Amino acid sequence: MTVSLDQLRRCHFAVDLGAARTRVYVKGAGLVVDQPSAAAVNTRTGALIAVGEFAEKMTGRTPAYIRVVRPVSGGTVVDIEMAQRMLRHLLGEKLRRALRRKPRLRAAACTPHDADPLAQRATIETLVGLGARRVELVDTLVAAAVGCGLPVEQPEASMIMVCGAAATQIAVLSLGNIVTAERVPVGGEAVDRAIVQLLRHEHELMLPSQSVRPLRLALSGNGLAPHGPTSTEILGRDVATGLARSVQVDTAALKVAIQTPLTAVLDGIGKVLRDCPPDLVADLADRGIMMVGGSALLPGLDQMLRQATGMPVHIAERPDICAVQGLGEMLEGRIQPLTLNPLAA
Repeated sequence: MTVSLDQLRRCHFAVDLGAARTRVYVKGAGLVVDQPSAAAVNTRTGALIAVGEFAEKMTGRTPAYIRVVRPVSGGTVVDIEMAQRMLRHLLGEKLRRALRRKPRLRAAACTPHDADPLAQRATIETLVGLGARRVELVDTLVAAAVGCGLPVEQPEASMIMVCGAAATQIAVLSLGNIVTAERVPVGGEAVDRAIVQLLRHEHELMLPSQSVRPLRLALSGNGLAPHGPTSTEILGRDVATGLARSVQVDTAALKVAIQTPLTAVLDGIGKVLRDCPPDLVADLADRGIMMVGGSALLPGLDQMLRQATGMPVHIAERPDICAVQGLGEMLEGRIQPLTLNPLAA
């Protein structure tokens, strides 16, 4: 691990700034914030109207002078000032005062595996604006592996796949460090776009902005699996007339549309395994792949990966919060590093 566990134990709170959701863990209090990474702003006055769940519900339903923005994209802060304002309101005045009373306030944050120095700097400045005197950065892959209970500190292979909204990160870890990793720019949003394009091109139907994800989860009985109804009814807006219209969509076509962007994920898994030492690949044949992240709940995705790789595929118990839970485990000092006794001369 690039950051020592001793440094992380000194931190007072941890933040997982994701493209879809923002989560905050406070030492001694647990997970205190789990809200969408969204903020509604009055463009005339610059005033912040809503954050989190309420701002998410306002998407596509606001007058022209109210804009719903997302200050985080692909795990990277793209608007530092708005991210700070969003976090302040999500934390609340009472919790912010409690954190400000800490001497030399320290924070920890997740960053994507291939985050460049500018992206890391943006995350640090965001938390410094909240009062943090020092910010420790932890790779999202390591934090998620700790959060789902993988023995990352042991000399054996653990493979993890973080399925995010904007990207999928795949890695093999051993002895607390990443052996090989790959980031694929395909996530839950790419699956949503595939469904939107299918309905627009094949049925000339536009979906409301908030209906795509419920539609994807409505296929939980079949998803990418071979079982389930042959068609499903979808309500949207006609492209030509602008009127509401419902159509019967063949679920087989939806499966094909969902599978197409996921082929890049399979390529990423193959590249990670090819770059991995043979001894570690042998460990993975028994242990398999652990899936975390909100998009890991895509119905049938684990079956698709199992069939394509021939390896066991598991989904974490709470895949959506594994990264911030891992940061919390490190902050609370529950992770013990592997101790090596030097040989006597």
